[in-house]
Amino acid sequence: MEPHTRLPAAILGCCLLWIAVGAPPSLQAQSGQANPSAIPTFESLGLYWTRAQAPGECRVRYRAAGGGDWRDGYPLVYDAREKQYRGSLVELNADTAYEVELEAGGAKATLRARTWSERFPVGKTTELRGATDRTLSISEGGTAQAWHVVTPAAGGKFTSDVFNLSDHNIVVEADYVILRGLELKNAAVHGVLIKAGVRHVVIEDCRITGWGRLGGARVWGVLSGSDSAVYAEKGAGHLIVQRNLIEHPRGGANDWESGHPSGPQAITLIDSSGENVIRYNTIRSSDDHGYNDGIGGGSNYSFEGSPNRDSDIYGNIVSHCWDDAIESEGANRNVRIWSNYLHHTFVHVATAATAMGPLYVFRNVFGLSRVSHQDTSGGMMIKTGMNTVTLNGERVSTGLGYRFIFHNTALQPHGALDVFSSHELHNAVSRNNILHARGRSYPADRGEPKNDFANDLTGGYLGGGFVRSMFLTSERQEWFLAPFVPRIQWGRVEYNKNGKAFSITDPVVEAKNPALDTGVRLPGFNDGFTGAGPDIGAYETGKAALRFGREAAPGFQRAPWER
Repeated sequence: MEPHTRLPAAILGCCLLWIAVGAPPSLQAQSGQANPSAIPTFESLGLYWTRAQAPGECRVRYRAAGGGDWRDGYPLVYDAREKQYRGSLVELNADTAYEVELEAGGAKATLRARTWSERFPVGKTTELRGATDRTLSISEGGTAQAWHVVTPAAGGKFTSDVFNLSDHNIVVEADYVILRGLELKNAAVHGVLIKAGVRHVVIEDCRITGWGRLGGARVWGVLSGSDSAVYAEKGAGHLIVQRNLIEHPRGGANDWESGHPSGPQAITLIDSSGENVIRYNTIRSSDDHGYNDGIGGGSNYSFEGSPNRDSDIYGNIVSHCWDDAIESEGANRNVRIWSNYLHHTFVHVATAATAMGPLYVFRNVFGLSRVSHQDTSGGMMIKTGMNTVTLNGERVSTGLGYRFIFHNTALQPHGALDVFSSHELHNAVSRNNILHARGRSYPADRGEPKNDFANDLTGGYLGGGFVRSMFLTSERQEWFLAPFVPRIQWGRVEYNKNGKAFSITDPVVEAKNPALDTGVRLPGFNDGFTGAGPDIGAYETGKAALRFGREAAPGFQRAPWER
């Protein structure tokens, strides 16, 4: 593919909801990293190299430290505003040191980085017994070498049921805290509140249910919204939310027939400091108690937002949302969203704005989409959008970050009507997606910088059965490609069978599945494919199936509240 290295200083755009003003923060000043640098999570590395732009692309290769074969990563993109190459390495191993080499215009740089360990060193353990109807405040934290774990006593369980008489089940006011295996019910506002600026909090193997105010449309005079199972105030970060069951809030969001949805959310991050991982959660409800967004936050049109930077969202099931299943909006600087099953929603992934980028959306499965209880026509797979804000007397765009959209599968029938929303979009790159939809495939060109859409399966269809037939039948949430598919051969076709000549108009014939082996190579994203080439869509034939939700987490074990 052609290199993608152009990021003009400003582009005028449309003004949408929830505008927030903030200057593009310098990573060097923000994190004190060396140059080049890498910011790790469990399975990813965000790469940064500040230097003058060189001709051609910035190539990446990497390997586990100490030897082994080098592998190519996806090229970094250049941000002229910060004079910086940025990009991510994905699908790495946890607690592993990597060697990375960067090359642009003949200049080379090397660095070493280690991904996070999945084992947290424990200092103090607070054991909880029985049940409580009062808010639990965690004001004593730990350190990087000695986390404070709050968990049921060995062999027992713990339930917090505040019966709508307290705002929160748990308030976390300290760093390096782990909430493990708790059942949290009936908070009046948020199940878990993480206070502003708190960092290094893990919420795992918990069940959170029944939280929040009753909710409803703003046009009805309901001014509360975004009550959440997990709510992180401004500046909180390095949060790990994993293997939780989040279900059935007390109230419910309105649908689009009464205005923009407003109501409960599962996970909300407000202008996070970044480095968050949200993985292997099961987020579900019913339409009458549906979410506004499943995973989201704010500020949308800003240089911060949710999850802001260097964050991963993967392996989740998110359903029953009247707006966005996943709302990843704001800076989106080295944010990765992959292998999620997003179902019963209006928008599958919202990305307005992507002020810094790059954002990677890959190998997700997009299921049912609908507008309202009464209108099942469907929304869109990916929401886009941008605006401009005035900073120091200069108009600055929030829509210049790159979006990379690779290997996603959209299910039909009853899926989204359009692939992208009708908002302005720049610097979007799509490859190897199954994006069949009845409406628009790609947005209209609105000038520089351009988008780059190629090698996707798009277009309308005559009945969702033609798209459904692309996949093998399964009782599980998996959609491997069938070897052959029915298709219409347009026109009058002549046949001669058993000595008789006849013709059929527009017959249905059997053809090779167009998604098999027809994908283009994307280093770091489809290595190790089987067959003559990568398959298009989320699933690679011959590879292990994707698994979603808390029970799909490696080494999953039942939590105390369900044993």
